[in-house]
Amino acid sequence: MKRGLIHVDYTYDFVAEDGKLTCGKPGQEIEGNVLAITKQFVEAGDFVAFTIDRHEENDIYHPETQLFPAHNIAGTIGRQLYGQLESYYQSIKKQEHVFYFDKTRYSAFVGTELEIKLRERGIEEMHIIGVCTDICVLHTAIDAYNKGFNIVIYKDAVASFNQQGHEWALGHFQSTLGAKVV
Repeated sequence: MKRGLIHVDYTYDFVAEDGKLTCGKPGQEIEGNVLAITKQFVEAGDFVAFTIDRHEENDIYHPETQLFPAHNIAGTIGRQLYGQLESYYQSIKKQEHVFYFDKTRYSAFVGTELEIKLRERGIEEMHIIGVCTDICVLHTAIDAYNKGFNIVIYKDAVASFNQQGHEWALGHFQSTLGAKVV
């Protein structure tokens, strides 16, 4: 079965101590795992997608404006991949199996060409890492399930600013979406 790695929002604003909507320590503690998993997929020549939240400054029409502080604003450091992942991405971004998608909603599928790229390559199994477990990772996994993909979630490579939501989502992936949580 062909597999692909989907990165969800592992950015400065979501992970750094002074990020605008940070997971803080839980997000920082998974950095080594996120980097190691990414390297495994890249070195194997597997499909790797960075699906990264993008917002415009002062966008009063975006639904998240009422829910969260402004974050991942286009043109700011907040959108950079966090820590060592940024420099690693810069070194691999021109490889034909590495993709970067701007997303403007929780799910990596909404408003992007992610599904098209996965289907073109015959990928049936999505491996998902990133933040926030109970928001963007969850909504991406739900859409993947509804589109018929097999799902693998790395519990040591996802995090949230809401520990209770994080734990709930890990259970939901397994019991409701049939995902493999490793």
